[in-house]
Amino acid sequence: MTTEEFAVPSTEPGTVLVTGGTGFVGSHSVARLIREGYRTRVTVRGSGQQAEVLAALRQAGVDPADRLEFAVADLEADRGWAEAMDGVDHVLHHASPFPFTPPETEDELILPARDGALRVISAARRTGVPRVVMTSSYAAVGYTVKPDDRYSEADWTDPDTVGLPAYHRSKVLAERAAWDHVRTHGGVELSVVNPTGIFGPQLTDRPSGSVGLVKLMLTGQMPVVPVMYFGVVDVRDVVDLHLRAMLHPRAAGERFIAVGGPSISFFDMARILRGHFPAAAALLPSAELTVEQVREAAKTEPALREAAILEGRIPVISNDKARSVLGWNPRGVSETIVATADSQIRLGLSLPGSGSPAR
Repeated sequence: MTTEEFAVPSTEPGTVLVTGGTGFVGSHSVARLIREGYRTRVTVRGSGQQAEVLAALRQAGVDPADRLEFAVADLEADRGWAEAMDGVDHVLHHASPFPFTPPETEDELILPARDGALRVISAARRTGVPRVVMTSSYAAVGYTVKPDDRYSEADWTDPDTVGLPAYHRSKVLAERAAWDHVRTHGGVELSVVNPTGIFGPQLTDRPSGSVGLVKLMLTGQMPVVPVMYFGVVDVRDVVDLHLRAMLHPRAAGERFIAVGGPSISFFDMARILRGHFPAAAALLPSAELTVEQVREAAKTEPALREAAILEGRIPVISNDKARSVLGWNPRGVSETIVATADSQIRLGLSLPGSGSPAR
């Protein structure tokens, strides 16, 4: 069974509340849910975000018909969440701040991530929603280095790890708070998905942080890359794993790492792109900083702190649990990276001498 063959049960699919529906994972979730026949309610902070959701659905080729609705609710306020949960059968909580540049203070990320998760879970519990599936991150799993470099759902990043970026710390603290809340209060099941670097087709012209790396490479804006190895997963497979966690009885109380295969480096990514898009070969990264160079540069460049923490080590990240418990079968890493670039070209990115990929 491939991820594309997974389908909802034959009974009435019901209503799903999606937070973060304008984001990379959220927009794909909304498209998939509507395609599968679910009535889908998307939380937005204001009416302007509704247009973003509809534009993403058009890009995905999905007609929402009468299966899409919106509810106004903000992660940083209590107002609106009870109404958003009314009549809901399932909750996919994707929303969490993801900055393109380091925030001025950690609380800009930590407070909305942690408190927002608690608002969503509390509202679900009070209104009788049986389960919340929360999007966390591999950042909450594998950024405290282990001697054997092997990571599974049993591992947690220590939020006090020296040099840990604010985003990573926010994901640890938000997920920890969510589990603590459910253990303390009960009344609702929690399942958590911990994706590695999420790539794959864009549905909007506003790239996520991970997907933006491919665009930077293809446009010559990353001539040099740090030595750093990381997991890759396709956004479509991340959504598929959320749906499996939403429906499978054994997913309650569990966390699942989403990774498509062995870890790769930025330089490996450039090699994949060079092999499939030779027109961009001269623009792709041609040099890799050493561990020592990364460590020194990270003292003044916050964007390199993540690479400095990992010290060039190659993490072995297990997806055995998602495969064995939920029957998840993700796409390969190369396929995902190429799909990312293909979608950017469809959205208007031109390669030198060619408006489309050379095969």
